[in-house]
Amino acid sequence: MRTANWKDYELIDTSAGERLERWGNVILIRPDPQIIWNTPKDDPLWRGANARYNRSSTGGGSWQEMKKVPPMWKIQYGELTFQLKTMGFKHTGIFPEQAVNWDFVMKKIQSANRPVKVLNLFGYTGAATLACLKAGASVCHVDASKGMVAWAKENAAASGLSDCPVRWLVDDCVKFVQREHRRGNTYDGIIMDPPSYGRGPNGEVWKLEEQLYSLVELCVPILSEHPLFFLLNSYTTGLSPAVMEYLLGVLIQKKFGGRISSDEIGLPVTRSGLVLPCGSTAIWESR
Repeated sequence: MRTANWKDYELIDTSAGERLERWGNVILIRPDPQIIWNTPKDDPLWRGANARYNRSSTGGGSWQEMKKVPPMWKIQYGELTFQLKTMGFKHTGIFPEQAVNWDFVMKKIQSANRPVKVLNLFGYTGAATLACLKAGASVCHVDASKGMVAWAKENAAASGLSDCPVRWLVDDCVKFVQREHRRGNTYDGIIMDPPSYGRGPNGEVWKLEEQLYSLVELCVPILSEHPLFFLLNSYTTGLSPAVMEYLLGVLIQKKFGGRISSDEIGLPVTRSGLVLPCGSTAIWESR
């Protein structure tokens, strides 16, 4: 289990399908279906939170404010600054457990001692992009949502990284990779964090478990001759870390050598001293 060293984020407690979290000075309660235990909610912050996300029986949900929540506020991870807000479907704009992956890519880029080009697919609000830029890489950030790409640009500005070499693209990730292959463009590192479910160009529904192999396979030709890493992240319960590690083994390690690893990623819970699993990551890296 891999955890990160946060100061502005804290998972305070977990119980009865909910997380009690501190985001800077804002305390939020959010649902989490993995939390199947019903331990006592003794921490007074359970009753003193700023807001709780309540799921609807018909799908989705809404935020219930008990204390005022700023329309947008900032937190930091190291020298990176992120702008947060309470969004639909319980999110705030970053996934704090991913900080371990930000640490990994920064270290890998800084130790390369050469120019590094990174492709961040399904880049969301840009946390991994910012980490790569801060480490000195040039980055191509791709996401299909215009709003998410705009938010990523705002995070870059908040982190003082607006002038770094980055391309912000609103595009379908699969189509973009196919075009990059035709153009002969390559990357030294690829970060891929695809959604569990999605829709194809003609509206067809697809599941990540069924499409992931072809997604990664498409990316292999756009890796450079001496790539540094390929980082694959998933929140899909049907994809274990070992399955993703095997996939990277047959598609990338077979061609480039190097080493592969995988693990659950999680967040330490202050109240219990245990770690809440929050997804899976598989990594191929050069030796």
